Amino acid sequence: MSGHSKWSSIKHQKGVVDARRGQLFTKLAREITVAAREGGVDPGMNFRLRLAVQRGRDANMPLENVDRAIKRAAGLGEGGQLEEIFYEGYGPGGAAIMLQVLTDNRNRTASEVRNVFSRSGGNLGESGCVAWMFSNKGVLALEAESEEQAEDIALAAIEAGAEDFKQDGTYLEVFSKPADFEALQQTLNGQGLKITLAEISMVPSASVAVEDRIAERNLRLIDKLEELDDVQKVYTNADFPDAILEAFQS
Repeated sequence: MSGHSKWSSIKHQKGVVDARRGQLFTKLAREITVAAREGGVDPGMNFRLRLAVQRGRDANMPLENVDRAIKRAAGLGEGGQLEEIFYEGYGPGGAAIMLQVLTDNRNRTASEVRNVFSRSGGNLGESGCVAWMFSNKGVLALEAESEEQAEDIALAAIEAGAEDFKQDGTYLEVFSKPADFEALQQTLNGQGLKITLAEISMVPSASVAVEDRIAERNLRLIDKLEELDDVQKVYTNADFPDAILEAFQS
């Protein structure tokens, strides 16, 4: 689950991903394949591929899986042609939801996504119905040793080209334009900071608070969407209470 400002949402995402490592490798391989197909097979010349390969390394993805995914992009591997699609809809209570999908069968994926929305009390919408609420941003998340250090890091990030930041105690999220993302990441890495999340994400312009049962229903919907093999990422503007997230993750 992506597109949140709450650190606990990132922890929830990591917990879900770690529990499905085999599925994660499949999704990372698809991202690597599409990135290589669109921008070339040389990570040094292809930022999206470089980022996808790094995500694979962070997840301890075997190198042979990475190589196989790149060869597939070059037409040397097995498998059908992957297509990138974004689906949009609403969760229970009206929270906006966007899905990044990589599929070799558009009809199958559309049917699966529609069924999950329907069974979970949400609605799959038309193209463009919620996309206007999101912007493509670079997102870097890190944990500081103190709130004061987090504030100092945020100021340093702004000076290094970040557009905005959100702080929750010692946790910090820094946002940038996609074009500035890699340079900003290198700047923060150069300061010896431990970056716990680095990705290009669809970030909502504003969050919508969801409480109690509505929050739980939205989390179950997001969880079921993430279980679909073709769904790479789920973005939402829902802002979940920490207590609900922690109970859902446990």
